[in-house]
Amino acid sequence: MFNLFKSDKENKPADVKGIRYELLQFVKQELQKAEGGEGGNIKGLNLYIACPASECAVYEAAIYADEPEIFKDEVQRIADDYAVALPENWVMEVVMNQDFPPEAVKSNKLNAGFFIKTSKNFIKQTASAYVRALSGETDKPEYNITSGGDKINIGRDKKAQADDGFFRTNQIAFPSESSDGSNKFVSRQHAHIEWNNDAGKFMIFADEGGVPPRNKIKIRSEKSEDVIKLSSTHIGHQLQEGDQIILGESAVLEFSYQPATNE
Repeated sequence: MFNLFKSDKENKPADVKGIRYELLQFVKQELQKAEGGEGGNIKGLNLYIACPASECAVYEAAIYADEPEIFKDEVQRIADDYAVALPENWVMEVVMNQDFPPEAVKSNKLNAGFFIKTSKNFIKQTASAYVRALSGETDKPEYNITSGGDKINIGRDKKAQADDGFFRTNQIAFPSESSDGSNKFVSRQHAHIEWNNDAGKFMIFADEGGVPPRNKIKIRSEKSEDVIKLSSTHIGHQLQEGDQIILGESAVLEFSYQPATNE
């Protein structure tokens, strides 16, 4: 006999279009609750997905993992349909194969969770990452940074005098006395990395010595050949696994959530 009492999750869709449809329906159901002008308080939307390795490619296609802005645009259309006026700088975060936080609402049809983040309703996130030099010489081979720490200054020399006469400490330092020619193009106050709890990401910002007409900062993602240039001290870049950060002419830092392997 047929089992007429299968759960919705046992009848979950298996193809890309079906999964995308159910994910968007799930998001729509939760955004409906914010209908009527509540969207202005929303800082971000978090979608959590748990799937077996054999299905990851299908889920990644469903959320346009290679072009995340497309999925965000789909969610924006849903918000517009329900008059949920999301702020201009809202963030769409899709997290795969991590434990759902207890605050997230669970889907009845997919192994997915959803959370609406506001200034008063947020998930405290923690993270640890590693920064290491691929080109140029730093005073340590690798740096471990954490979400609970202070901002991490990057520049030439450990103690460097800024334009205002005061000294700052560079936690990631390229020594002047190094024989590596890349170091001389790193500014004393080139950049800094800090944790952004709203985005749940580490972000890199240019400092005074790292923006034109002085020096420069370029970033290339492991997933894309596009090069991002930081031209302002006020607009940062969310760091992703494998990002390469070029400082000056040829000094290169790599950002990773995994420590270096000693082969």
